[in-house]
Amino acid sequence: MTSVAKIYGLVLAGGKSTRMGKDKGLIAYHGMPQREYLYRLLGKVCDTVFMSVRKDQVGAMDPKFKTVVDEDIFKGPFNGILSAHKAYPEVAWLVLACDLPLFDEKALRDLIGQRKPTSIATSYALRENPLPEPLCAIWEPNGLSAAVSYMSEGLNGSCPRKFLINNDTHLVYPENENVLMNANSESEYEEALAKLT
Repeated sequence: MTSVAKIYGLVLAGGKSTRMGKDKGLIAYHGMPQREYLYRLLGKVCDTVFMSVRKDQVGAMDPKFKTVVDEDIFKGPFNGILSAHKAYPEVAWLVLACDLPLFDEKALRDLIGQRKPTSIATSYALRENPLPEPLCAIWEPNGLSAAVSYMSEGLNGSCPRKFLINNDTHLVYPENENVLMNANSESEYEEALAKLT
C-alpha cells in the first residue's frame, strides 16, 4: 500500500489579468491582497504553501512568501501548476486561482476532507454544470505526471479542465456554490464585493 502524498498549497498569481485590467492577486477583498489572503488560507491546512509567479514578479514579492517561478514550458495555468510539480514532484498540490474572492476556510477543509488520493485529482464542480474546476483542486502527483505527458504531446491544447474531464477526476460539490465565483472583470469584481458585504 502506498502512502498518501503530502499536500502543498499553490496560489496561482502569475496571470496577466488582462480582462480585469489590474493584477487580480493584488485586489483586497479581505483587507489584504487576494493572493496573500489565499496564501494564508492554504497555510492553515497545507504542509507548506507557495505563490506561483512570473519571473518579472519575483522582485516585487515580499520575501515572506515562498515562490515557485513559472518556467514557461507550458501555456496557460498549466505553466504554474507543472512548474510547481517539477520543483516538488512527490507532493499533491492544492491549487487555488487568485480570482476566487469568496473562497473560504470551510470550502478548503471540505475539499481536503473529500480528497480521493487514488484519482488523478479531487476537484470542485458545480452541481448544475458538473465540470471540474482545475484551479480549485487537489492535483495528485500521478495526475501531474500524466499532465506533463499530455502537454508534451503538443496535440491537446493547454486546457487543464479538458485534461481533468478526460481522466479519473473525483468531483466534489461545495456546500456554498458562491465560493467558486470567479472575478475576472470589473463587473464581477463589483458583484463579489456586494456578496461579501
